[in-house]
Amino acid sequence: MEPPAVSQLFRQLFQHRPCHSCLGQQLRQAPRRLYSSQKQYASPNYQGRKKEDDKLESNWQQRNLSFPPDKLDEYKRYPEVTSDGLRARKERPRRVRMLMRDFIEDSLYNPQYGYFSKHVVIWTPGEPFDFNQLPDEQSFYREYGQRYNDFEDQLDAKEYNETRQLWHTPTELFRPYYGEAIARHLVANYKLQLYPYHDLLIYEMGAGNGTLMMNILDYIRQTDPEVYARTRFRVIEVSSALASIQGNQLMRNAQAKGHADKVSIINKSIFDWDIYEASPCFFLAMEVFDNFAHDVIRYDPATEEPLQGSALVDANGDFYEFYTKDVDPVAARFLRVRDAACNNLNYAHPLRGSPAMLRKLRSRLPFAPNLSVPEYIPTRLMHFFDILHKYFPAHKLVTSDFHALPDTVQGVNAPVVQTRYQRRMVPVTTPLVHQGFFDILFPTDFAVTEAIYRAITGKLTRVMKHEDFFKRWAYVEDTQTRNGENPLLSWYKNASVMITV
Repeated sequence: MEPPAVSQLFRQLFQHRPCHSCLGQQLRQAPRRLYSSQKQYASPNYQGRKKEDDKLESNWQQRNLSFPPDKLDEYKRYPEVTSDGLRARKERPRRVRMLMRDFIEDSLYNPQYGYFSKHVVIWTPGEPFDFNQLPDEQSFYREYGQRYNDFEDQLDAKEYNETRQLWHTPTELFRPYYGEAIARHLVANYKLQLYPYHDLLIYEMGAGNGTLMMNILDYIRQTDPEVYARTRFRVIEVSSALASIQGNQLMRNAQAKGHADKVSIINKSIFDWDIYEASPCFFLAMEVFDNFAHDVIRYDPATEEPLQGSALVDANGDFYEFYTKDVDPVAARFLRVRDAACNNLNYAHPLRGSPAMLRKLRSRLPFAPNLSVPEYIPTRLMHFFDILHKYFPAHKLVTSDFHALPDTVQGVNAPVVQTRYQRRMVPVTTPLVHQGFFDILFPTDFAVTEAIYRAITGKLTRVMKHEDFFKRWAYVEDTQTRNGENPLLSWYKNASVMITV
């Protein structure tokens, strides 16, 4: 558990009920570096620093946001670090600068203090919901809420934690029916294209509690023993804590132990993968794209030149955002690949929607921003596709994620940044937040994602709504309430599925 100062921080933050219009102002007053969406992200010990941005403003900062001039020298002087270089650190870094993707990666996945490594607890409902006995969807919502509270009450009875980061997945919520639908898709395509010449080899990245793995294996063993005999399941899990939970799943009872010789749990990041897999395989990536690190880009409205964002962490642990014309090779490659792959797509972009001449005129107006709104680009997702292409050339991808999210920070393809305090989810307005205590999740533009995946791997794909996929592969009567409503189909309207065909 974090020091008492963290709990004190959250208590001060929530002395009054937060609202979207005032939350940023409340955050600026918090005692341990939670931040508002201003360009200067200052803690309460920030006192008396003169705001002289009208005199010494950086060429590449928004004119309508304050920018302390003394930080430019620190930006030049501080070393640039990466998330890989911070893995061995036990404390959050200070006096450094890093690209935004490295800051996000470090915040979410650092082994010592990262969100997924140290603070996440995945809810499990206990016994599966008996949807057929529930009167309607509202009854399901009430029972789900009651089980959620009961689960956390049990955790608090062992150790009270008002900053516990508890969340759920559709795999847990609709167990075992969600996993069984995925299994039907896998088995049907395996039999159609690979059986009997190859084994059914399944990789899953980010397996959470291991529930999807268990539901898939249970279903195949029960319905198709011949295919089960040819099945191998490999989990790639970056979190040591979750890898341990997944291993325990295989030991919880005699039925689960029967899968033990089918499963390998590999505790490493997919981005460190270096083993060539020549065999045909299915690669599951369910709700993992949303937590891939992104770079942030802003554009000069007059020249359309991109500038890349970096985060500076000063000696006090305060954060500052800088933009430079020196776009690094990874972000530059993403922009080139997207331009080539999405030439005929009308995807969201900060410079679209107004003619170039109008943008130039606006940029000359007094107090007009000299940069566009931020655009968050999924450079880690591109890296993931590179790994699939290089090390899993015969793979078939099955992935699901959110194509839209509420309460995002400002920008194109911008993330939701949120934490949980006293059992309430609280969105904030910047990704530059106390590392490890905030989930940072992005929507996925599946049109762009599909085009880039095809360009890198050369494979064909199909994208569909979450509801359409499960209408095709789930036994929808299993999750239907007595009045005909179906939460499996209605609860994830903002999610899509992409598969390799």
